[in-house]
Amino acid sequence: MKKNTRLEKQFAKKFLNHEGRQNAKAVEELKAVSALMEGSPEVRGFLEGPQFSAAEKKGLLADMAKKLPLSEGTLKFLEYIMDMDGAALLPGVTAHAEALYMEYARRAKAVVVSATDLDKKTGERLQAALGKITGREVEMEYVRDPSVLGGVLVKIGSTMFDSSLKGQLRILKEELIKG
Repeated sequence: MKKNTRLEKQFAKKFLNHEGRQNAKAVEELKAVSALMEGSPEVRGFLEGPQFSAAEKKGLLADMAKKLPLSEGTLKFLEYIMDMDGAALLPGVTAHAEALYMEYARRAKAVVVSATDLDKKTGERLQAALGKITGREVEMEYVRDPSVLGGVLVKIGSTMFDSSLKGQLRILKEELIKG
């Protein structure tokens, strides 16, 4: 697994170095292809399958490039991945490329989990507060999860901020057990 992670990071760095470290459009194109692969077992099987030639895979990529549309640079990178038999690595490459892009662009992505939808004003205040904490421009992704009960759970990278009722109850339970 570590070998794949290393390869994914290397491919992601090559992609961003070639396309421009702050090229959001290129990262979005890579995400679109990766999402298509993950959403379609047929496409994934075709691109990963050893029974299909590199030329056949490149043909499918060319068709995808017209429909999505993909820039010439992204298409060439995907063809390079196919030449290296790396189609199975594409989701990991995409995740690493997005993380590197966010790092280079001094941005952070926050996943906010709450029991109900947050109103616009609360979302803006939370985004501003997270921007101050991280020192970066923060992109917000909202997820509804009724099991949170109340409050919010925020994840930025590997850091978790838990002000949910469920989280507070868990902490109280642990404190009571400790005595």
